[in-house]
Amino acid sequence: MRAFLQKLQDENLTLNRMKTDILQVNIGRRCNQACHHCHVESSPKRTENMDEKTVDRIIALMNASNDIHTLDITGGAPELNPYFKKLVLAAREKNLKIMDRCNLTILFEPDQEETAHFLKANQVHIVASLPCYSKENVEKQRGHDVFNKSIEALKLLNSLGYGKEGTDLMLDLVYNPVGAFLPPAQAKLESDYKRELKEFFDIEFNHLFTITNMPIKRFLNDLKKQNKLEEYMELLANNFNPHAAKGVMCRNLISISWNGEIFDCDFNQMLDLPMGTGQKNVWEISSFDEFYDKPITFANHCYACTAGAGSSCGGALI
Repeated sequence: MRAFLQKLQDENLTLNRMKTDILQVNIGRRCNQACHHCHVESSPKRTENMDEKTVDRIIALMNASNDIHTLDITGGAPELNPYFKKLVLAAREKNLKIMDRCNLTILFEPDQEETAHFLKANQVHIVASLPCYSKENVEKQRGHDVFNKSIEALKLLNSLGYGKEGTDLMLDLVYNPVGAFLPPAQAKLESDYKRELKEFFDIEFNHLFTITNMPIKRFLNDLKKQNKLEEYMELLANNFNPHAAKGVMCRNLISISWNGEIFDCDFNQMLDLPMGTGQKNVWEISSFDEFYDKPITFANHCYACTAGAGSSCGGALI
C-alpha cells in the first residue's frame, strides 16, 4: 500500500488549510453507550470532561474569529457535559449554526428529560447516530436495546417538529458500516432509510450521512482480531479518490479536545497527532483565523476520508 503522503504527491495534490469555518468541539468522552466502532473509545466509565474555564476560552475565541459559521459539538455524549448548554447558548447568541452529535438514547438518561426541548428552543441541528434501520445491525454495533430506545427518541424529536417538512428543525441521521467495507451510495441509502423508517415506525428525518469506518482505536482493534486490517487498508487505498481528497473536512474544520488542545480533525485528536503547525491549545492563539493556509498532518488512516465518494462528519464528499 502506498503511504498516504506519497499518494498525495503522486496525485500532485497540495492540501493546505482553507478558512476555518467549522469549529468541532469534543466536549468530553463520557457516554451512556460503549459502541464497538467508536473511535473516541467513549463509555460510561470515561471521566474526561471539558471544564468551564476551557468552555469560556472557546467562547471567547469564537467571538474573536471572523469565519466560523458552524459549531459542531461532539463527544462522548456531549449532553453529559455540565457546560454543554452554556456553549450552545453562546453560539446561539453569535447566530452560529449549532450541531449536536446525539446518540439518541441519551435523551432518556436521568437529568436529560428536558434536553430535547432545549435543543428545539435553540434550533440546534441534531445529527443522530443510527448505523442501520435494522434492529439486528444496530444492536450488533451499539448494544442491547439501543435500537428500540433510538426509535423512541426519533419519535420524540418528530413530535417536537424535528425532521418535519416546513420546520427549521434539522434532524439528520448517520450511517456507518457494521464491517470492513465502504458505505454504499449515500443518496440510495438515504432513500432506503426514509422508506423503512416511515413505513415501519412513521419516522421522518432530513438527510442521511454515510461515514466510512476509520481504522483507529476500537475498530482498528477489531480489524486486527479478525486479521482484516491489511485487507481493509488495501480496500481504502485502492479506492482513493483525488476529487474527494480535495474536499476533506480538515481543510476548513478544526477539532478541539476536552482539555483544550487543537487538532486538524477529530480522528487525529484521538491519535494525538499534532497539527501541521505543531501542537496548539486554545490558550496559545488569539483566534481560529490563524490557521489559514497552514499545513495539515496526514497519515495512512486518512485513506478512509478519501476512499470512494469520500467521507466526512457531514457524510459523503462527492
